[in-house]
Amino acid sequence: MNTKPPRITLYGTAGCGHCRQLKQWLQQQRIRFMEMDVQQNARAFKDFRRHGGQDVPLLVAGREKIQGFNPATLPARLRKAGVDFS
Repeated sequence: MNTKPPRITLYGTAGCGHCRQLKQWLQQQRIRFMEMDVQQNARAFKDFRRHGGQDVPLLVAGREKIQGFNPATLPARLRKAGVDFS
C-alpha cells in the first residue's frame, strides 16, 4: 500500500522568532512544507483562521494542527499526522 504523505503548511510571520525556529527545524529534518505569511497574504490569514489559528506559528500537517514550536513533542505529532522522517 502506497500512502501519500500529508500536505504540510507553516503559517507564520516574518518577525516571529518561533516561526523561524520551526522553519529551520523542518528544513534540518528535510521535511517539505509550504510557508504562508499571515501578515502579507490575505488568503493565508483566512486559511490560518479557518484552521483555528490564534497565534503563530501554526503547523498544519494533514488533519493535525500543531500550535507553537516545541522540538520535544514535534516528531511524535508529525508521525501521528503521517509524516515519515528520521
